[in-house]
Amino acid sequence: MSPGLRAESLVSKLSIDDPRDIDVDAIAFTEGVRVEYAQLHGCEATLAGYGNHAIATVRRSHIKGRERFSVAHELGHWMLHRGRSFQCRMDDPDENLESNRVLETEADTFAAHLLMPSGLFVPRVHAFTKPDFRNLDSLAAEFETSLIATAMRLPNINTLPVVLACYGPNGRRWYKASEDIPKRWWLRQQLDDDTFAYDLLVKGKTHTGFGKQPAEAWFENDDAENYEVQEDCIAWRDGQILVLLMLESSMMDARFDPNVGNRRYNEYGSYAPRRGGSDKR
Repeated sequence: MSPGLRAESLVSKLSIDDPRDIDVDAIAFTEGVRVEYAQLHGCEATLAGYGNHAIATVRRSHIKGRERFSVAHELGHWMLHRGRSFQCRMDDPDENLESNRVLETEADTFAAHLLMPSGLFVPRVHAFTKPDFRNLDSLAAEFETSLIATAMRLPNINTLPVVLACYGPNGRRWYKASEDIPKRWWLRQQLDDDTFAYDLLVKGKTHTGFGKQPAEAWFENDDAENYEVQEDCIAWRDGQILVLLMLESSMMDARFDPNVGNRRYNEYGSYAPRRGGSDKR
């Protein structure tokens, strides 16, 4: 069973049907994990267990959503990776996009599904015609999650053609797209100066809510000029910004682009030529 399904089954077992009932400390306790809070240094949370019981120690934070995600993350380790001890540095799921820490990513997935189970989260997302950062902020308040965890959940549910990305002064740091978005769409590494994101990052000029942009401002593909996207962006930490893109429906049906970026694509997905050899499949 996948990490997400493990979390969803736990929510179902506890008959939780309201976000206000997701008491993550109590849920952890039912699974044998006692949660303690302390002023940790060098990490966000630790997990130590023996037999059927464990102690999760979580760094105190003035942001409730960060504490809750850390608790759910450690519970994920307990449910998925029992028999190991953990010292987890990061409590925000975007940090693990920059590494290949499989166990940390699995615990993040568990935490996201536990705090924002599909049966409760998806209908609320669909209540918004086009969920922008303002809408995501209201969902974060309702589910008592951080904005980044809530935003990351949007492409993960894969019901809308959205891309969440983080850009800094040196360009794109990471991005996450809904699974059904064709891989042929190649997101630009550097911000185009015609985007709202560029205005925010470089000029400090804000733009509230979704606004139309030509897709060529965001994607390298030669045919991007034929499409439009909806763009929203907000200031983030350490001089970075978060960008949310919603693709128009016709982009989902575009044929594969055989030459884009620094990789090659075919109708089955992506492939890269072998070094020093041919690119035959």
